[in-house]
Amino acid sequence: MSRDNILFALVGIGFGLFFGFVFVTWANQHAAVAPQANTRTETAAEPNDAAPPTDEQSSLAHGDQQRLQGMAQEINKRARDNPQDYDAQMVAGKASYDAHSFDDALGFFTKANQLRPNEVEPLIQLGNASYDAGRYEAAEKWYTAALAKEPDNINVRTDLGLTFFLRTPPDYDRAIAEYRRSLERSPQHEPTLQNLIVALTKKGSKDEARAMLKKLQAINPNNSALAQLQAELQ
Repeated sequence: MSRDNILFALVGIGFGLFFGFVFVTWANQHAAVAPQANTRTETAAEPNDAAPPTDEQSSLAHGDQQRLQGMAQEINKRARDNPQDYDAQMVAGKASYDAHSFDDALGFFTKANQLRPNEVEPLIQLGNASYDAGRYEAAEKWYTAALAKEPDNINVRTDLGLTFFLRTPPDYDRAIAEYRRSLERSPQHEPTLQNLIVALTKKGSKDEARAMLKKLQAINPNNSALAQLQAELQ
């Protein structure tokens, strides 16, 4: 990614420093070809014995979300004032995504994709934003486009499988097929194994699910999803 125009003519030193921090954080998180942040594992249900949040914790979380939304609005304005700036669109898309403003995120990432159609990162982010908005068919389209450019991106391929698993009605066979393709490239990829076990269990292929569970246990006996996966199989 070009970094020549990362810093914008921002109003106020404080906002300028914040904007620079946001971009550096975003760039660092997405520097790898297949960042772990792109992997979804929520279908492989894990034990949830954490205590419910207190009123104070809920209030703090709400306040953090409001601050994120306020920051996103400032960054979004800067991106809209510079519609030909790829970096501005990507940073605004990430800020909107973090604030759960998925429609705004999709708009900025779409603009970034139009500015640089050969870049894979806008495609991945369009898939992520669509996924988190519950638009699984749209996420499928963007993840498939990203994989056409990076076929060995295990995390994106596993996410693609999840778009089939989570849609209504679910398509377990297509989900399983994508998980298998991921495992061909990375046989010990735990998130993919977790999701494959869940999909096989839901489909009724419990013998294979048990075999995959033994494989996961051999790879990482401390995997926090093992007990829940075992309970689902029984």
